[in-house]
Amino acid sequence: MNAPATSPQPLGRRLLAELLGTGLLVAVVVGSGIAAADLSPHDTGLQLLENSTAAVLGLAVLILMLGPVSGAHFNPVVTVADWYLSRRDPEGFSARHIAPYVAAQAVGAAGGAVLANAMFDVRTSFSGHERASGGHLLGEVVATAGLVLLVFALVRTDRVAIVAPAVGAYIGAAYWFTSSTSFANPAVSLGRMFSDTFAGIAPSSVPAFVLAQVAGGAVGAALVLALYPSQAVTPHTHQGESRA
Repeated sequence: MNAPATSPQPLGRRLLAELLGTGLLVAVVVGSGIAAADLSPHDTGLQLLENSTAAVLGLAVLILMLGPVSGAHFNPVVTVADWYLSRRDPEGFSARHIAPYVAAQAVGAAGGAVLANAMFDVRTSFSGHERASGGHLLGEVVATAGLVLLVFALVRTDRVAIVAPAVGAYIGAAYWFTSSTSFANPAVSLGRMFSDTFAGIAPSSVPAFVLAQVAGGAVGAALVLALYPSQAVTPHTHQGESRA
């Protein structure tokens, strides 16, 4: 999500931060979903409120904690957008780091789901929760476009200090105003298919979700260029500084 990074960190350290951050994000989402279903078994609205509250707080904390190391992308769409939007900047995010970042995020996401299942003594298995309806996919385009626009609008106007609370607030709102409950993240979509619980997504729905998220990322990047054609400063990535 692009937080301010102090100084360029070694790639291995940044990849560890991305793996850890994405894993803990998925653990927060899946774990709180399991807890919500246990605590409020007959009230889906309350389950969603409990799940979204944990996600908002957890995401903001993870951005603050790991942003200075890797830029706190935790999201392949954000990683690609960071490269694309900074490709003319000598200090921008390097294209050669896209694949390692995405791999770390994917591995972390799967590990986070397994960790959440283990903490609640739930067997790890593929989810049976089908989500790929037309409305859900439109929701993912909207959620992802808004996320990319928010993050890079803050970066390009030198307001990276508020990325963590702003992104947390946006995701919390998008849980409720989008039909898909705002996954907005291919890695998180991948991770959540390994938990057949309240927060899970069926493997058959993941490809369509990822395509919708990629489309949303492209829309968001186009809006960034239209609204903020130049950067006020040279930020080291939005969430935590994942440039270099």
